Amino acid sequence: MPRMLDVSDDVRAEIGDEEADRLLAGDNAPGAYDCTSCRTPGNTEQERTSTVLFVGQETAVLAFAHATCVPSQVVAVSEDQLRGAVRSITGEDGAPPTAEASHAPPVPAASHASTSYFPGPAAPAPDPSPAPVPSPVSPVAGSHAPAPSGHIPAPSGHAPVPQQAVLGVTSGVVLVGQEACAALVVEPTAPIIRPGSIGQGDEFLQLLSEQGFAPVVDLGRPPAPNPGWSVLLAMGRLHAVLMPAPGGGRPVAWWQAHSPMPLSEGWRSALGRSQKVLVYAAAAGTIGTQPREDQLRAALDRAAARGALVGASMPLAGT
Repeated sequence: MPRMLDVSDDVRAEIGDEEADRLLAGDNAPGAYDCTSCRTPGNTEQERTSTVLFVGQETAVLAFAHATCVPSQVVAVSEDQLRGAVRSITGEDGAPPTAEASHAPPVPAASHASTSYFPGPAAPAPDPSPAPVPSPVSPVAGSHAPAPSGHIPAPSGHAPVPQQAVLGVTSGVVLVGQEACAALVVEPTAPIIRPGSIGQGDEFLQLLSEQGFAPVVDLGRPPAPNPGWSVLLAMGRLHAVLMPAPGGGRPVAWWQAHSPMPLSEGWRSALGRSQKVLVYAAAAGTIGTQPREDQLRAALDRAAARGALVGASMPLAGT
């Protein structure tokens, strides 16, 4: 039976005309599926569906999404991200094996391990190799992984020793005006310095401001969009925050999760309504670990009142 599938020219070029035609004819396409963006059920026989091809260095995975969520497209991701997504489908990540991607458990305000490449104006190209995966932690406890721009104090009598910065990312639903919005909060656990700098001041917010993030003084209004930046979701989990490539072309990962980050049903529902993610960032020690969303909102309000918060609205990757 023919399917209501959208196959973009880019996807067709990758998979070939023969495979694309088989998909459209219904030979290799599923009926029911879980949307790779909003993670709610869809059906290729009843509603328009986008084909989304995730391409790594060695592997490619074809997924399906509501056409109202994302258009048909090719998304370049790291091989580690792609293998993590495959593990979440096959159940090799420790969850019971199922025929489709397993559902992430609800997490009201989840912190997650990450790798972040901080874009400074004069920064050298980052090493794309992933940092070591940290030990598992509880969903509401801060978990962190190295990123290449920070420092730690050196022993007395010595110059500061450059050290990979440590970032934490928390997801939560934040009330903006009368609208519940999907939000991400980024906060390092130590001061961030400009790549190549020998100073010890915290330049995290200044660096983000130079990349298009704007000061947030009132959480009653959403932050302005930051052109070229987007959030990459796959199979209902957060994979990366993407930024424009320095030389043009496909976006590159600014922040990248070591393993796909579970997102609560409430978070995904808020995203489905607004089709945007509010990304807030604060300097080390400003927000802290907040186990509940009302406490997260209160911490954001305090940071905004002190002029210690920047933010940007971002669409899903490819929209």
